[in-house]
Amino acid sequence: MTDYRTEKDSLGELQVPARALFGAQTQRAVENFPISGLRPWRAFIWSMATIKGAAAKVNSALGLFADREVDGRRFAGQALADAIVAAAEEVRAGKWDDQFVVDPFQAGAGTSHNMNTNEVIANRATELLGGTRGRYIVSPNDHVNMAQSTNDTIPTAIRLGALWRLDELLGVLAGLSGALQAKAVEFDDIVKSGRTHLQDAVPVRLGQEFGGYARAVARDRERVARAAEGLRRLGIGGTATGTGLNAHPEYHARMVATLGQMTGLTLRESDNLFESMQSLADAVDFSGALRTTAVTLTRIANDFRLLSSGPTTGLDEIRLPAVQPGSSIMPGKVNPVLAEMLNQAMFHIQGCDHTVALAAQAGQLELNVMMPIVAHNLFEAMQVMIGSVRAFTQRCVVGVVAQREKAEGWLAKNAIVATALNPLIGYLKAAELVKEAMKHNTTIREVAAERIAAGDLAHKDTGQPITLADVDAVLGDVRKLTEGGLGGPAGGG
Repeated sequence: MTDYRTEKDSLGELQVPARALFGAQTQRAVENFPISGLRPWRAFIWSMATIKGAAAKVNSALGLFADREVDGRRFAGQALADAIVAAAEEVRAGKWDDQFVVDPFQAGAGTSHNMNTNEVIANRATELLGGTRGRYIVSPNDHVNMAQSTNDTIPTAIRLGALWRLDELLGVLAGLSGALQAKAVEFDDIVKSGRTHLQDAVPVRLGQEFGGYARAVARDRERVARAAEGLRRLGIGGTATGTGLNAHPEYHARMVATLGQMTGLTLRESDNLFESMQSLADAVDFSGALRTTAVTLTRIANDFRLLSSGPTTGLDEIRLPAVQPGSSIMPGKVNPVLAEMLNQAMFHIQGCDHTVALAAQAGQLELNVMMPIVAHNLFEAMQVMIGSVRAFTQRCVVGVVAQREKAEGWLAKNAIVATALNPLIGYLKAAELVKEAMKHNTTIREVAAERIAAGDLAHKDTGQPITLADVDAVLGDVRKLTEGGLGGPAGGG
């Protein structure tokens, strides 16, 4: 049997597990919202604890902590503030993560998560002052929540929590871009068939394909960093509606400065506390940048799966590392599991973004009560992207091997190389060569040679006969076909 203690909140008495650092309001939320079995992300715990610690420092410096007598003992206001700061630091460090028990699907605005934080810190601060859990020397509301409201702490925590992991996210994206670029260099001399509409197209280099992937990821990384700039603007100090009721006039500016010092993050004061509390547009913008990145990574994962398909009956132009058996029934089968994982992860991130967008537009008047699910999905999207991109980079991209013989073999059969002859013989005549080559399963050069021998191939502008040397000047070096420009005599060389 679990031992309980009796606590009291504004609704009355309630039984709380005796060993819990949380209190009555958290326990009510646990009982009211047995929804998903999920817990808050570490970023949400860390960011809320950071706000509580900063608030204690600021309010103490402003002289707002009064001395207090509890059970015949007198505690100086500074001691109360110091205990809150110390307890908040323990929470920031992850010491009490198991005490954050409120389901992400909870009461609107995030009051339950705010009170979970207030109660854990209040009880731990009480212990640090020599008290016992549940007999609050430090009050969850009057001390830990001083000059705050759920309505300004939660949106601030969303911003801080995202910024807390920003460098980690940017780092894994840079790592993926770098790994793709390294493969672009490694594969630069492999000329292969390009494909548009999944059909044969003009030649490209395998390195060019990978270079395109690398640049796309780098651009998305820039997009994410740019969107994160909006998160640096904090609305802490708006309290309940943006008016700053119950907060010292200097509180907002001091809080932004203190939070910056505590986190090492570059933070800015809000130029309008009402906007900062009403609107979650900055979070939507950041989430949207994650979604755009997810779209890019989905496309790249799909290409990896296509290029490695087969191997004997597919394209087989690259081989992905064999990291686990691919089938429980087919011996020797190896699947592109890291690319498949990346696909699934990116689908999930796009779903998280959709939830963020729906929740953000549901705000009404002075508050958006859907903030808990915005926080959960934004932090989850970051977690999933960081983990999946890191795994894909380390266990797939860095081990990709090119299948030169297969790639060049497909190109040798590709009649669309006739496109390079357009400046020489014209589009329609080149199309005739393609049709004939495909009909007889032969090469463009062979068909052109037959036409030349029959006197049926001429320059599109001058009408002068074309020689096989003219054709070879265009098609003889397929790498040149990947470098742009006009080939052969029509191009001046």
